[in-house]
Amino acid sequence: MWQGLTRANQHDDLRRVIAEPRLERYIGVIYRPETERWSHYSHASLPDQYDAFVWFDRTSAVTPLATQVATGEDETCSFGL
Repeated sequence: MWQGLTRANQHDDLRRVIAEPRLERYIGVIYRPETERWSHYSHASLPDQYDAFVWFDRTSAVTPLATQVATGEDETCSFGL
């Protein structure tokens, strides 16, 4: 997918915007305000990190499945794997 946008002299403005490094937030980190910026984010360039990118202009919510309500404290790590 990126190949059509990365050919020389084609879509130069779009190529520059897509290749620009942006902050990407890590998934699954424990929130610590005092270290959030340097421990939760890194710079990423879409074409360097992904083979393709899909953009959805419209989405709709899914209906959640019925589950049991958990009690007690939330887990911050997956134990027992």
